[in-house]
Amino acid sequence: MTLEHLVANYGSFGLFVGASLEGEASAMLGGILSHQHLIEFWPAIIALALGSFLADQVFFLLGHGGRNSAIVRSVQGSAAGGRVVTTFNAHPDVFAFSLRFLYGLRTAGAVTIGTTDYPWPRFILLNALSALIWALAWVTLGYLFGQALAPLFERLSGYSHFIWAGIAAALCIAAVAVMASRRRRAQRLTTRD
Repeated sequence: MTLEHLVANYGSFGLFVGASLEGEASAMLGGILSHQHLIEFWPAIIALALGSFLADQVFFLLGHGGRNSAIVRSVQGSAAGGRVVTTFNAHPDVFAFSLRFLYGLRTAGAVTIGTTDYPWPRFILLNALSALIWALAWVTLGYLFGQALAPLFERLSGYSHFIWAGIAAALCIAAVAVMASRRRRAQRLTTRD
């Protein structure tokens, strides 16, 4: 099974999931894949916008329903959570709209907004509009960069199995690094107490 076959069969769903977990890289990839004709331009935008929109809705509802939970308190207690509260209180609508464009604050922002009395219908509207603009911008950038990367993709197409193995190895290494980082952080927190 080639990379092209996998992307052609699972491309939109993969972009949807990718936008839910890690946004900009997935969105840029959507544009590159669109340039390679492995996925259509507008379905890539829709999949990315929906994935990003739904993830933020889940985070908002997590904050709304779990205001007193340990997870929500830890997000709000983080450095990002503190910046979110200050910025949100100053300009709530602008912040709710621009949340996904503020690197490093997307999750903390949606959770924190959910803990406030900010109206959910307004968050839905602003979140949907910003998700669509965000997806359109990043897919367009990816499409334009796809023109520059087309020769590279053509040379690498025969190595798709090696590429997938490399991606899998990188994901495993990243998962181990994240777990180790969390373990060290937890140890530091318990040591201070």
